[in-house]
Amino acid sequence: MSADEAPDRPLLRIVDADATPEEVAAIVAVFSALAGGGEAPAPAPRSVWAAPGARVRRGLDHGRGAWRASGLPR
Repeated sequence: MSADEAPDRPLLRIVDADATPEEVAAIVAVFSALAGGGEAPAPAPRSVWAAPGARVRRGLDHGRGAWRASGLPR
């Protein structure tokens, strides 16, 4: 069946004649949530600057160019 074709029978049939519109809406919402929306999106790549390990103080570099290396992530 393609997306343009309508199904021959309904996907959901309410059997209880006393169901209120709110009850019907609640059931439809639950079934819609159970269907899911496909695959979960891939997590965004984490910046080196936002890495938790960058918050840990490390030993101070010494020697030539140490001031430059002190501001760069490892």
